[in-house]
Amino acid sequence: MDNRLEEEARAYHAGSKPGKLEIRPTKPHSTQHDLTLAYSPGVAVPCKDIEADPALAYQYTAKGNLVAVISNGTAVLGLGDIGALAGKPVMEGKGLLFKIYAGIDVFDIEVNETDPARFVEVVKAIAPTFGGINLEDIKAPECFEIEERLKRELDIPVMHDDQHGTAIISSAGLLNALRIAGKKIEDVRIVVNGAGASAFSCTKLYESFGARRENILMLDSKGVITTERNDLTEQKRYFATTRTDAHTLAEAVAGADVFVGLSRPDVLTPDMVRTMAANPIVFALANPHPEITYEAATSAREDIIMATGRSDYPNQINNVIGFPYIFRGALDVRARTINEEMKRAATLAIAALAREAVPDEVLRAYGSGQLHFGRDYFIPKPVDPRLIVRVSTAVARAAVESGVAEKPITDWVAYETELLSRVGLMSHLTRRLHESAKLYPQRVVYAACENPAVLKAAAAARDQGMAYPIMLGEEREIRLLAKELDLSLDGISIVNYRAEEEKERRHRYARLYADQNWRRGGNHTEAQDKMFDPNYFGMMMVQTGEADAMITGIFSKHSQLANVALETVGLQEGTGHLATMHMVSLKNGPLFLADTLINHNLTAEALVDIAVMAYERAHCFGVKPVLALVGFSDFGADTDANSTVQAAKAVAILHEKYSHIPVDGEMRVSMALHADKRDQQYPHNKIKGQNANVLIFPRLSAANACYQLLREADDAEEVLGPIQMGLARPIYFVDQEATVSDILNLTAVAVLDSHACLI
Repeated sequence: MDNRLEEEARAYHAGSKPGKLEIRPTKPHSTQHDLTLAYSPGVAVPCKDIEADPALAYQYTAKGNLVAVISNGTAVLGLGDIGALAGKPVMEGKGLLFKIYAGIDVFDIEVNETDPARFVEVVKAIAPTFGGINLEDIKAPECFEIEERLKRELDIPVMHDDQHGTAIISSAGLLNALRIAGKKIEDVRIVVNGAGASAFSCTKLYESFGARRENILMLDSKGVITTERNDLTEQKRYFATTRTDAHTLAEAVAGADVFVGLSRPDVLTPDMVRTMAANPIVFALANPHPEITYEAATSAREDIIMATGRSDYPNQINNVIGFPYIFRGALDVRARTINEEMKRAATLAIAALAREAVPDEVLRAYGSGQLHFGRDYFIPKPVDPRLIVRVSTAVARAAVESGVAEKPITDWVAYETELLSRVGLMSHLTRRLHESAKLYPQRVVYAACENPAVLKAAAAARDQGMAYPIMLGEEREIRLLAKELDLSLDGISIVNYRAEEEKERRHRYARLYADQNWRRGGNHTEAQDKMFDPNYFGMMMVQTGEADAMITGIFSKHSQLANVALETVGLQEGTGHLATMHMVSLKNGPLFLADTLINHNLTAEALVDIAVMAYERAHCFGVKPVLALVGFSDFGADTDANSTVQAAKAVAILHEKYSHIPVDGEMRVSMALHADKRDQQYPHNKIKGQNANVLIFPRLSAANACYQLLREADDAEEVLGPIQMGLARPIYFVDQEATVSDILNLTAVAVLDSHACLI
């Protein structure tokens, strides 16, 4: 890990508030009466009810959606036995993944105890708090005893993810890889290199799907595990082979159909791969450095079918595809355990999903219109939004059918709808943005590089491989700031647009600018003066194709920037307005707001133009847009107000000319966001049964105030924007108070916009 990444990691985890998780109230607490209900004396009522019927804890407390991530820190990632406290950042990170992928709340608990029996007693003592327990980073063989005892002695789901998460995902991958290879699992020879917790769980799950023990060779650091050895644990004896002709990895893989590596880097050589059977399946899962690199393996055999633990190669075995959704399904039916049926159901659901057509949003995230089931895609991508429904439902069904569910589900359609509503799409969208941008890095111009946030964001865009930054400014000042911030400027271009060496370029830009604007009084002399402004200069770089996109706005008013953009790059053909949109992440998903920065009092025609652009942009983000024109009254109740009149005209035009867009209005925000309330009072509305997720405002003041209010509200997890709409080229104006994360997110949007592949 390089020094820069180390410092970024420290800053990320420290931040404005140390750690990655916090606790928030879920009930009203502003009045004395609220507190009377929350605590004494009102709290005594549910306490007595739970004493009489313990199952009511799921109704009155957070138990049903609360998982403990518990570790003693004896096997933390690749760091080994670093202790309980040192492992806490990892456990918090696991809690973060539970929350963002499946909406599950987590307490991370680090237990300073290495004795398995005492560790079990600690976990049992605190178990009443939780609906499920995720054991994490506990070394073998103690982890086997700990999990088995807790599963026997507790009546809530318990899973050691290091074992079973990898087993489930790799089993799904193996089933699909065997389909591609045209082989049956009961016939293939499997070599497992590694004999830790993951290796045993993976191999036992393979066995449950038909792999024969006599066809399996497992190796530890001493070589093939055979019955001749007298140093074997109980788990190793289970997979010990009677074969005596294979002792080394090279001897084991010769003629093998499958290699599964859960060990250490670079132990499998290209020569070994060449000795394997036709269509060899190689799962090199040591992370971040696999048993054999993807390049070496694919160079050794053209017919190889390969997976790794890395996100930068096809077919990533990633536990996040499994554990959030497995616990989600188990919690939702109050399963007493996570049994083999549930693990097998999760495996089959993941495998089946990879064989289906890939959604457009996933294709866009990975920059491929050709992603389909085959050698380069046989495991679903972590950003696939279908995972929560498919895997959670499969696990819940298996729990019900195997008789371990205390709260069986009867309406599975309603359950699938509920699953989608549990997790907002914003974090998925942002991750897809960044992953997609890395596939199409573009030349991005940054103005205002004297600002630390801009400089840090540009450097981060370079480090993440999403952009080739071009910084506008005086080189000495930028280098001094970079040194102060301890940022490397390697791979970053600095253009001093005011310098003498840029004189020819300023003249060239001025001539082009004057030619473009001569009907508006533009002349070459005035144009030359404008090119000393970083916004004019940078936008002309984009206009001439010497850069692909631009980020500006920290030191400039948006109204001024809008004028510069219109004079330099102009509007898209067929578009009559420039507008901006913000996307705000709420608990129920993203909410788009337009126009938040540019247009003040909108005519009906402008409202139509902005609504159509907003619909198209929201659709590009993988969202099914439902539009509402919002105001202070509902459906013409105040016909004297000009905004109401313009909104009514706009809605009529939209219904007539753009019938494919689900839109109605004008209505209050509360009506837009709550279909049940709207449908009851106005049953003939055109977006019946749908909550609006794109709000079009007739006044800039209302739109801007609304987005800023939501940004400051505790319920808003993230804000993305301003998202530019209408310009012919990707020029993006950040907010003046933009953070590094805000600028980086907009950089990703600009990169994809310049490549004409938003999201």
